[in-house]
Amino acid sequence: MLRGSCNCKAVRFTVKGGGDSVTACHCSQCRKQSGNYWASGYAPDTAFDIHGDVRWYEASPTAQRGFCPVCGCWLFWKAKDEDGTAFSLGAIDGPTGLRLQKHIFVADKGDYYDIADGVPQKDQ
Repeated sequence: MLRGSCNCKAVRFTVKGGGDSVTACHCSQCRKQSGNYWASGYAPDTAFDIHGDVRWYEASPTAQRGFCPVCGCWLFWKAKDEDGTAFSLGAIDGPTGLRLQKHIFVADKGDYYDIADGVPQKDQ
C-alpha cells in the first residue's frame, strides 16, 4: 500500500496495489502544471482511499486533474472514460518501490533536458 499527501496535508490518500503503469508524461499540460514532466502511478478507482477536499480541473474534453485547494498540489489525473486514476509519485510519503516503465508525449518534451535512462519512449 502506498500513502500520499499534498504539501499541507489537507489531502491524504492511500493506494492499494497502485503502480500498474508507472509513467513520465512530457506533454505541455503536465510540464506547465508540474514545472517539468509528471511521474505517476496508475490504479483502479476502487484502490483509492482519499481524505480531504480534492478539486478537479477539466484540463481537456477527455481528462481532469485533481489538486488540493489549500496548497495547490496536483495529485491526480483522471481520464473521463477510464475506471482508474493516475496519482503523483512525488506526493507519495516515503519510498514507492516502483520503477518507471515508460515515457509518453516525448515529442512535446522541453528542450532543456534529455531522456537518457533507457526506459521505453512514446511520441504521444
